[in-house]
Amino acid sequence: MWYTIIKRYYDNQHPLYNNDSLKTFVTAKMITLEEYKKITNVEYSA
Repeated sequence: MWYTIIKRYYDNQHPLYNNDSLKTFVTAKMITLEEYKKITNVEYSA
């Protein structure tokens, strides 16, 4: 559920949804590492 919402905001270039801020969602277990990569096209690194 969270993946779709986060991806939509990221794709629409919302100023608060960038690669670094999306790491917060991974930490909070709202999205997985795989979903992070799907959204950003970048491997997750802490």
